[in-house]
Amino acid sequence: MDGSASSSGGRSAAAPARMTTVSRHYFGGGASERDHDLRVDIIENIEEDYGMFVWPCSIILAEYVWQQRSRFSGSRVVELGAGTSLPGLVAAKVGAHVTLTDIAQNTEVLNNIRRICALNNANCNVLGLTWGDWDDPIFDLHPDIILGADVLYDSPKFDDLFATVTFLLENCPGGHHLIEFLMVKWGLKCLKLVDGFSFLPPCKAASLQGNIQLVEIALDKEIPKRPSGDELSDSTKARRRDAGMGYVELTVTGCRDGILGADSRS
Repeated sequence: MDGSASSSGGRSAAAPARMTTVSRHYFGGGASERDHDLRVDIIENIEEDYGMFVWPCSIILAEYVWQQRSRFSGSRVVELGAGTSLPGLVAAKVGAHVTLTDIAQNTEVLNNIRRICALNNANCNVLGLTWGDWDDPIFDLHPDIILGADVLYDSPKFDDLFATVTFLLENCPGGHHLIEFLMVKWGLKCLKLVDGFSFLPPCKAASLQGNIQLVEIALDKEIPKRPSGDELSDSTKARRRDAGMGYVELTVTGCRDGILGADSRS
């Protein structure tokens, strides 16, 4: 059957079958079906939300996590805008304690993340977290490392993203001109900018295209404060007050690591 049916006798047509598939991603060895050290299976639905299929940047970041696996083992990791969660799942498989997050209202994506975790026998916490919303769950997160793949594509959300990143980094124990501006605004700095194809196995690079960069970001400890009240919008001030963060003379606290992200958009 093609997943559809004509109506008869007053009955409405059946809903079309969902275009669900499972993609397999290999790491280590030859990164192939016959030669690999780790396999992660991802449930995708190309007809659904952006968060229901694997974006190229997710493949790049997942490979980076694998190649840096000694750094991730034993770390507390939060993936923002996780979607199909490939980078976070690799982190979990190499020994990290992982929380996978996506928009709180997007229950379909969150439920798919849970199904993917079950499929891969990955013990990850799945949490609804909307950037810039200071709900109770965000206060319980104390990440050593934050992951984000394909999160820098919607410029109106950049401010909320970096507000969330900064709060999470302060809460821990230890290309684009607008992006650069907001990084300075929020007291962040770029530690590393890497061509995504420079470390990707050829068998994976062959299926991808575009200019994909991986950027590593951390708190800039040399910056004594973040924007004053006059430099912040009223909505940002309100969100920071609600979060108990304030918006004048904020001191940067130490943290071991920053955010690992990849962005394919100019």
